[in-house]
Amino acid sequence: MKKLLAALAATTALAAPAMAQDITEFRIGILGGDNVQSRLNNYQCFADYIAEELNVEVKLFTPADYNGVIQGFLGGTLDLAWFGASSYAALHLQDPSAGEPIAVKTNLDGSYSYHSIGFARKDSGITSVEGLEGKVFGFGDPNSTSGYLIPSVEIPAQYDVTMESGDFFGEVKFTGGHEQTIVAVYNGDIDAGVTWADGLGNWEDGYNSGALRRAVDNGLVDMNELVQIWQSKPIPEGPVTIREALPAEVKEKVTALVLGLYEKDQECAYNVAFGETAGFFPITHEAYETIIEVRKKKIDG
Repeated sequence: MKKLLAALAATTALAAPAMAQDITEFRIGILGGDNVQSRLNNYQCFADYIAEELNVEVKLFTPADYNGVIQGFLGGTLDLAWFGASSYAALHLQDPSAGEPIAVKTNLDGSYSYHSIGFARKDSGITSVEGLEGKVFGFGDPNSTSGYLIPSVEIPAQYDVTMESGDFFGEVKFTGGHEQTIVAVYNGDIDAGVTWADGLGNWEDGYNSGALRRAVDNGLVDMNELVQIWQSKPIPEGPVTIREALPAEVKEKVTALVLGLYEKDQECAYNVAFGETAGFFPITHEAYETIIEVRKKKIDG
C-alpha cells in the first residue's frame, strides 16, 4: 500500500501544472541609476500589480551597484530585473540559464534603442570631447552599457585617445551610477561624464526618457546649465529579464503583465521606463549577442 500511495503521489506531482502558489514571494531587483528612494517609489506600482496577479508578497531590492542585481540572479535570490544590455551580457556570460529576456522598453517612435550621452556644464566652455584634454571624466558603473562599456570603446576609437588617467584625460573615474555622474558634473565635481537617454524630444527636458529625464523629474538638475558634447551610436535597450527556473505559469503571468503595463497604467509605465515610452514589447536573447561579444572582448577577455 505504501508503494502504491508513493506511486500515486509521484504521478500526481508530475501531472500537476506549475502554479503561482509554488512560490511564496516574488523578488524584483532594481539596477542603480538614481537614488534608492526614487527607485522604490517608481517601481512600487509595478510591484503592486505583480502582487495582485500572483497573490504573493513582492519585495523590491535596490543593491548599491549593478553587480548586486547580477549576483542576485546568479544566486537565485532575485526573480525579475530590467537589466542594461551590458549587465545582461555579464549575467549570461557567467550563467546562460540564470535568466531569460522577456520584454524591452520602446521609445515613442517605436524604436528600442538609446544612446550614451557625454555632457558637461555649459559654463565650463567644454563643447566636445577634444575639449576634455587634462580634464576629469566620469563613468558610472563598470557593468553599465552607456555609463561605461560603449563609451569606453567608442570614444577611444573616434578620437584616438585612451581612457587611462593621465594620458589624454587628466583623470578617469567611476562615480557609482548615472545619477551620481549627472550630479557630479552639475555640481562641478568632475568636468564631464556619460549617462543614458533615448535622444528623442528636447534637451531641456532631459530628452523623452533616460537618466537625464529622471534627474529632471527628481528636481536634481536644470538642463539649461548642461551641454551635450558627445553621443554614441544606437544601443539596444536592455531586457526585462525573468529567472529561468521559476514555474512556467509564474513566468507567463509576469510576462503578460510587463507587456501590458502601458495599456494598464501609463503613469506606472512612465515611472518604470525612466520617462516617456510606447510600452514594453517582446524580446529574446538573440537581440543582445553583439553586446555580449563586445563585453566579452572588453571586460572578460
